[in-house]
Amino acid sequence: MMARFRWLVLFLIVSSTFNNLSVAQIPGFPEDGLSDRIEFWEKVFTVYGEDDLIIHDAQRVDLIYAVVDERSRRSGVQSVRNLLSEVRSKISSPNQLTTEARRLYDMIEADGVRMRAGDIAVLQGRIHVQRGIKERFRAGIIRSGRYLSYFEEVFESESVPTVITLLPLVESSFQNEARSHAGAAGIWQFMPSTGRQFMRVTRGRDDRLNPAIATRSAARLLRGNYEVLQSWPLAISAYNHGRAGMARARRAHGSDMATIVGNYSSRTFGYASKNLYAEFIAAVNVYNNYEVHFGPIALDSPMDFTAPATRIARAPLNGTGGQTYRVRSGDTLGTIAVRHGITIDRLMNLNSLPTDLIFTGETLVVAALDGADAAEVAANGEYRVRLGDNTLSEIAELFGMRLQELINLNGLRGSTIYAGQILIVR
Repeated sequence: MMARFRWLVLFLIVSSTFNNLSVAQIPGFPEDGLSDRIEFWEKVFTVYGEDDLIIHDAQRVDLIYAVVDERSRRSGVQSVRNLLSEVRSKISSPNQLTTEARRLYDMIEADGVRMRAGDIAVLQGRIHVQRGIKERFRAGIIRSGRYLSYFEEVFESESVPTVITLLPLVESSFQNEARSHAGAAGIWQFMPSTGRQFMRVTRGRDDRLNPAIATRSAARLLRGNYEVLQSWPLAISAYNHGRAGMARARRAHGSDMATIVGNYSSRTFGYASKNLYAEFIAAVNVYNNYEVHFGPIALDSPMDFTAPATRIARAPLNGTGGQTYRVRSGDTLGTIAVRHGITIDRLMNLNSLPTDLIFTGETLVVAALDGADAAEVAANGEYRVRLGDNTLSEIAELFGMRLQELINLNGLRGSTIYAGQILIVR
């Protein structure tokens, strides 16, 4: 029943918290046209807990109909659906609505929805349930203390804004062992196909679970997104929707994120993709004011990222193009440079080495491909075959395609490939 919904108490909590909180915008990360969406996610992170299910509109996310618990999920959604049906049937005579239906009518009207039967029917088809994550978000802030100083160092070295190191608050709550039902893993929630472009993801070794390697990979992925899309909001959104997908969105609607969220239509540009950038901004806002929301918090102590096991992350391990060499006992940068006909400075630059210290077992790039990084997928959905790509089936697996689908898409007569070949992927 609607009487079980917790309207007033939560409204007062939300109002008292957010009406008194002023948050400065982050330079280079505009919020224009997204303030309602960002505020909704701030509430999800700080007001609504794991027992709160928010019944709201999937597009106008701040249009919250009710808040229920798990036991009332089904009945709550049905009650909202019934009330919307009543509003729709009496749209021209709102004075005949029941008290609860009239409250819903007034709420919808205040949110700027055109009060026509067809528009209410659209709302009926967009009912969404979002669980609050207040407890999880607070725990993520605590865990962030282990990683942020090192993550910021990595991002700065890769020319990526250090504020984006807070994206794991949204992706994984800084849980290194986090895994999603879709197959994403680690702090940065790399899918297997994307992860293989930057690191080793095999049955015997999954570098997505190595925070140092995964962070270097995330920085390079984000930088590549930006180089193609020329917008950090789009680059962050591409972390979920893909670089080619956001390039299509930009071609259709320009680079304004609010315009894209409001107007871009794609089968795969759904709730998660539309909200990632707003979630990120909300997460940054909450993190920068976490004592206001959660009171004093003691963050975890920073981890030691100087050990050889994590130093490996300074060099690309797989999928970055070029020839690699695995360091053996007794090797020095000088002997490796002479063996491969390059200078020590070139070797250090290729591997982003701050000193000449190397470790046995470390993989170093000793020769890079000419031109742009061959691992990058172009904005038009093309892929340039790299040195080291062994079979067409491996490339199909990389992009979640069937081998025959990849062959048909490119009009290939067989499975022979060669370095530099351009393949259409999806």
